[in-house]
Amino acid sequence: MTTLTSVPENPLPFGGARSRRPAGGRAVRWLRANLFPSIPSGIISLLLIFVLGKACVSFVQWGIANAIWVVSGNDTSACRALRGLGACWAVIPEKYRFILFGTYPFSEQWRPALATLTFIALFFVSSRRSFWRKELVLVWAAALVVIGFLMWGGAFGLSFVSQERWGGLPVTLILATFGLAFGFPLGILVALGRRSKLPAIRSLCVLYVELIRGVPLISLLFMASVMFPLFMPDGVNIDKLLRAQIAFILYAGAYLAEVIRGGLQAVPRGQHEAADALGLGYWQKNGLIILPQAIRHVIPPLVNTFIAFFKDTSLVLIIGIFDLLTTAKTAIIDPAWQSFSVEVYVFVGLIYFAFCFAMSRYSRRLEAQAGSR
Repeated sequence: MTTLTSVPENPLPFGGARSRRPAGGRAVRWLRANLFPSIPSGIISLLLIFVLGKACVSFVQWGIANAIWVVSGNDTSACRALRGLGACWAVIPEKYRFILFGTYPFSEQWRPALATLTFIALFFVSSRRSFWRKELVLVWAAALVVIGFLMWGGAFGLSFVSQERWGGLPVTLILATFGLAFGFPLGILVALGRRSKLPAIRSLCVLYVELIRGVPLISLLFMASVMFPLFMPDGVNIDKLLRAQIAFILYAGAYLAEVIRGGLQAVPRGQHEAADALGLGYWQKNGLIILPQAIRHVIPPLVNTFIAFFKDTSLVLIIGIFDLLTTAKTAIIDPAWQSFSVEVYVFVGLIYFAFCFAMSRYSRRLEAQAGSR
């Protein structure tokens, strides 16, 4: 007896593979899930889209359509004739060298430019997992020596440039990089010290963290600039930039210590007991088992602290150090360009955004890699 088999109404296409849903359907589902899940949310989404669209249109008209990109010399009459209806981007090619490098000798500004590129290359190499070896420490040491040689000079035919002439982006990168490079291990030691069983070490670490976190960074910079030289012997004078760098290291170490301590508390107690059962010493246990897990737990707050610290370098203005934001403010003192500060701040803001966005994206990638394990 033969049995009849029913033929499906919608047979599968060639090879038996189901046809994919159109991209438009996915877009509609995403809009419903993220922008229009309910009537109140849909109304707010529409209002935000309207405001953002109007802002984008206004910015395009001001920054592109009506903008002036080049002027001859310091003749800003064409820019002033716009009366704020268009941007005067000509201020950037006119003042960018002072914004980026401050009062560094004009003919020698290739040196801080090369130092900045060395910093960026160092950050890029350090972000690649394939380069995470012991030799990376030597690469860092060599790169920092090269950066110091480029900025100071005084040998191999390079003229000496004192730190009072440094400014702009290299100073911002120096303060942020050295502050985080030395503040991070200091924060790890302080975080471990706060969990120590020895009362003296624990009390000293608690006192350090609470003292540094209890005062503004501006106060630390004032103390480093004004009070610290009073405790030095006669004839010993530490450079102002170095004093500010020490204040940043102490500041970063205190804040990073609390972040890392939170990660240490998130590590299960069983991990400590398993390490003790293996016979590992204190430093082996923390370096190989506890700290890697703790840091993995606190990647987002760590990067948040890094970004905030990078932006806080602009506070060195109060002690007379010319960082990137300070040189931008100084660049528009020229009466011919005073009316175009918005364009300068947009330019500087894009530089800050590029570095902060790169740190944020890198942290998301690290977090995704840690979650996939």
